[in-house]
Amino acid sequence: MLTVFDSATIAAPERLEAWRDITAASLIPTALDSPDPEAFTARLRAVPLGDAQVTSMVYTSLSSRRSPKEIRRSDPEYYQVGLIRAGRQDIAQNDAGATLRRGELVIYDSSRPFEAIVSGTSPAETVLLQFPRRMLPLPARQVAGLCATSLPGTKGIGRLLTAFLASLADGGTDCTERDALRLQAIVVDLTTAVLAHHLERENPPLRSPTHTLYLRIIAFIEENLHHPELHPTTIAVAHRISLRYLHRIFQQHHPVSVNAHIRVRRLDRARHDLADRRLDHLTIATIGRRWGFSRPADFSRAFRRHTGTPPRDYRNNT
Repeated sequence: MLTVFDSATIAAPERLEAWRDITAASLIPTALDSPDPEAFTARLRAVPLGDAQVTSMVYTSLSSRRSPKEIRRSDPEYYQVGLIRAGRQDIAQNDAGATLRRGELVIYDSSRPFEAIVSGTSPAETVLLQFPRRMLPLPARQVAGLCATSLPGTKGIGRLLTAFLASLADGGTDCTERDALRLQAIVVDLTTAVLAHHLERENPPLRSPTHTLYLRIIAFIEENLHHPELHPTTIAVAHRISLRYLHRIFQQHHPVSVNAHIRVRRLDRARHDLADRRLDHLTIATIGRRWGFSRPADFSRAFRRHTGTPPRDYRNNT
């Protein structure tokens, strides 16, 4: 990991304000306060993983509040998953709250107000994963029910996510951009598996025939992303359902529409191909066509909107 902030290099009266600035820049803006600003200490290390980021933090007592005002001012629409490694931390969001201790996991949403409080005489330590909400293939309203609740990280499937986050936090920075994209996919998949496990235990409708059909549709889309003719109508026909019912299924079980999901998955596949040196012999237009973009200009515009970088620059810089 790369050390981004260490309060030991800053004069005591300036540390809390500096911590506000670094967390707003590298995570999300919040209103921070400490019961003893002069005694406040903190350290932050981060490693980017594509659109995601894993951040290791150690800090003394403080409170962090994200109000509707902060959300209106700046909302990257992130999910944040915290692994508590030391200390006691309290968090509240969506009318739920939990007291978190070592080995526990928690998820919260940057688009909704929350409050987190760290108390005690010993420093707290957290590993925080953040990634765009669009990357999580679970219904947002169901994920909201898990926010600010304690999820076990020392047993079952949670232990796999805990071990992976801890290894990233304790590892070095010897990670290429291609490595980072692969690690991003793994950590988001592990997070999805943990959350789905708890949703399935607490929400039996996930195993309903409608949800089973939804999973078949998602698999069908993944298998057919390379076909230019893949669109909602062909998907509905292939599954012998109406177009209206297809859209209703996505409204119930997916954070974005059918068309948006297809576009994002195609662009994610294209991004991996552009970063793969084994495919350098393929032109950008060819890679675009591989993932359903018949017109190079359409691919270039969509890729730039999705990543913030033109495909040629992305390929040259990875």
